Amino acid sequence: MSSDTTSHYRACHLCEAICGLEIKTRGDEIISIKGDKDDPVSRGYICPKATAIADIHNDPDRLREPVKRVGDEWVTISWDEALDLTAERLVGIQAQHGDNAVGFYAGNPGVHNYGNITHGTQLRRALKTRNNFSATSLDQLPHQLAAWAMYGHQFFLPVPDIDHTDLMVIFGGNPMASNGSMMTMPDAPGRIKALRARGGRLVVIDPRRSETAAVADQHIFVRPGSDAFVLLAIINTLFKEDLIRLNHLQDQLQGVAELAAAIEPFNCDLATQQSGIAAADIRQLANDLANTERAVLYGRMGVSVQEFGAVCQWAIQVINVLIGALDSQGGALLTSPAFASVRKGTPGGGHFDRFQSRVSGYPEFAGELPAAAMAEEILTPGNGQIKAMVSIAGNPLISSVNAGELETAFESLEFYVALDFYINASTRHADVILPPTGPLEHDHFDIAFLRLAIHNSARYNPPVFEPPAGSLHDWQIFNGLTERISALKGRDYRPLPAPDVVVDMGIKADIYGADANPEMALSMDKLKQYPHGIDLGPLQPGLSERLCTDDGLINLAPAFYLADLPRLLAASEQDGDALLLIGRRHVRSNNSWMHNYHRLVKGKPRWQLMMHPDDLKARGIDSDTQVTIESRVGKVTTTVIATDEVMPGVVSLPHGWGHQKKGVKMSIASQQQGVNCNELTDDKLLDQLSGNAVLNGVPVRVTAA
Repeated sequence: MSSDTTSHYRACHLCEAICGLEIKTRGDEIISIKGDKDDPVSRGYICPKATAIADIHNDPDRLREPVKRVGDEWVTISWDEALDLTAERLVGIQAQHGDNAVGFYAGNPGVHNYGNITHGTQLRRALKTRNNFSATSLDQLPHQLAAWAMYGHQFFLPVPDIDHTDLMVIFGGNPMASNGSMMTMPDAPGRIKALRARGGRLVVIDPRRSETAAVADQHIFVRPGSDAFVLLAIINTLFKEDLIRLNHLQDQLQGVAELAAAIEPFNCDLATQQSGIAAADIRQLANDLANTERAVLYGRMGVSVQEFGAVCQWAIQVINVLIGALDSQGGALLTSPAFASVRKGTPGGGHFDRFQSRVSGYPEFAGELPAAAMAEEILTPGNGQIKAMVSIAGNPLISSVNAGELETAFESLEFYVALDFYINASTRHADVILPPTGPLEHDHFDIAFLRLAIHNSARYNPPVFEPPAGSLHDWQIFNGLTERISALKGRDYRPLPAPDVVVDMGIKADIYGADANPEMALSMDKLKQYPHGIDLGPLQPGLSERLCTDDGLINLAPAFYLADLPRLLAASEQDGDALLLIGRRHVRSNNSWMHNYHRLVKGKPRWQLMMHPDDLKARGIDSDTQVTIESRVGKVTTTVIATDEVMPGVVSLPHGWGHQKKGVKMSIASQQQGVNCNELTDDKLLDQLSGNAVLNGVPVRVTAA
């Protein structure tokens, strides 16, 4: 083994912040992982997750060769056998039951692997099924729907210009734990500190005094699921008190009058009744947003994954328009990434409700159906019933709603293939598992998150280690499967070149390519000369020229949002005896597979149920005892802790735990005591407009175990 130490520079792939790393190796050993001080955005910052990349690389539980199920055992097989078997079974099931008999589920870790993004669509096209699902409808679907409806493209997603804002109001977001979400913001602690140092203010509206709320200038508790009333009351106040500041966008707006009429019933008194926030505080929020020159409103998971998540994200965009924050420095700005920048003509703009799910009639968005429909589409007999599943970097039995019914569904499948390198709560039901190379064994270019970054940059990362002999990258697996499936169906297929070639073509044709920007003349070859990445500058106004709507206007009042407002008005009060369940994020966690690394689970346990002392007392329950939590669809038993961190009437259970099922081969995760909160979430309780799952504001009862 060589005694020389080598430095490698790479993006951390464990959350949306994509912080730059300096990884030092000696031979095949990782010596250290530190922040890359020369990264133009993260500037040396990393959170505790980054050092766990070494644990992932060395994890003995990680699969490195394909396996197939034989009875209750897993048998290692060759890649040719694995790909042949998978293609034959999928094509055979489609031949017998129709194209829609195969379903796809894609988890969010896949967007951290650019080969998955560039090549994964080829496999879907080869199978031509309508039953496509992903973590999108468990997460950010309301963001993308609002972008499509208002601006004409699902990825037209303005992000807060936090480095220049003077007032940031956050609904249901916790960047101190997430370092930004739908907002790539490395070093959230440092950036929030800088905001306050320049005299700016941070206001957080959340049912829990989160890590971000704890450092904010003001934290306001809000009843889970009621945010839409508050947001619409802010819009109402902006109109009523003549606080509208349209600035340079005033000639590019349509639907202002229709919007004003539609939100007329949503006044501050109604919002107070529903949310518990004082009417005076709501009016003050509206006035502060309108009267602060550089202000921005941001909402994340807490407002997305609730019964009116689509209305919430639409209302947030509307408010940013009405206060003059959209397309203004210190407000909300559109990014200018090197690859797949959004402007008129950019492909992948999306569509909505072109077809519906077979059983419940839920709408598709951009070709995907709501993940909440997966179980019923597998279990309900009839034409189009799902008989086989393909999962890609996903663990839906932990991450999706009504996990109990979903487990029954996956057990009933005729065939299930997983592209994954873990045998987890979901993939333990698979017939074949196809493990791609590990994250340090392939190159990388961030496609998804540079589109959401608070500062423009571009960065290519070569692999840190050579892939093991005989292993395949995910894009090679997709090419191999697609080629075999196409041959079995009698179609021609020309495999795509490697992802760096695909992305290079895209960069050259985009806004920094030689034709559009001769001074920059960006290409993959040029990026490879800059191991720390290239600084492309701060976000800039210019949204007007990039609008993707047919008429070049921002639509403030899309008809389907206005049509959903009567449903909001008619929303009944929850059962007075019910508590409302919310999730919570921790800086050491993001996805369920992160619980298999000692560095990320050590320390004080973080999986307990949080409950307000008054609610415990009312039920005769002591802190640090076992309780049963029950919803319409399931129940779990765990430890409860008393804390005023959550407001009365609210309980909090974090996502991603519950790895004790028989057959799970994640040795550290299986030893953790946390339970799966999605055994409580309800597949019938979803945002009826968008189809997004409801993971916050779920009615539950808590009793002593």
